[in-house]
Amino acid sequence: MAKKSKSTKSTKKAKATKKTAKKKSARKPSAAFMRPVSPSPALAEFIGSKAVPRTEVTKRLWAYIKKNKLQDAKNKRMINADAPLKVVFGGKSSVNMFEMTKLVGKHLK
Repeated sequence: MAKKSKSTKSTKKAKATKKTAKKKSARKPSAAFMRPVSPSPALAEFIGSKAVPRTEVTKRLWAYIKKNKLQDAKNKRMINADAPLKVVFGGKSSVNMFEMTKLVGKHLK
């Protein structure tokens, strides 16, 4: 009786591991969000006068809102503006978080 060679089994395993070894490429962020934008003088009071990406603008604005506890206690989506923020929000005393990004966009170049 002839014995089967083990080499065919090892090559099948090697092929299987090659297929699973492929790595998925990481998702790249959109260039439009990462492009630095210049804030208006009113917005620069909160985020600084240096040009930063749009994502960083939102992050810094939220840090200011949470630091000063301007988020509404009952409805967390609403932001109650203090005097300096009213200038950025176009004179509105209360805006929702989705409207905030629209209003802040007017202060970016």
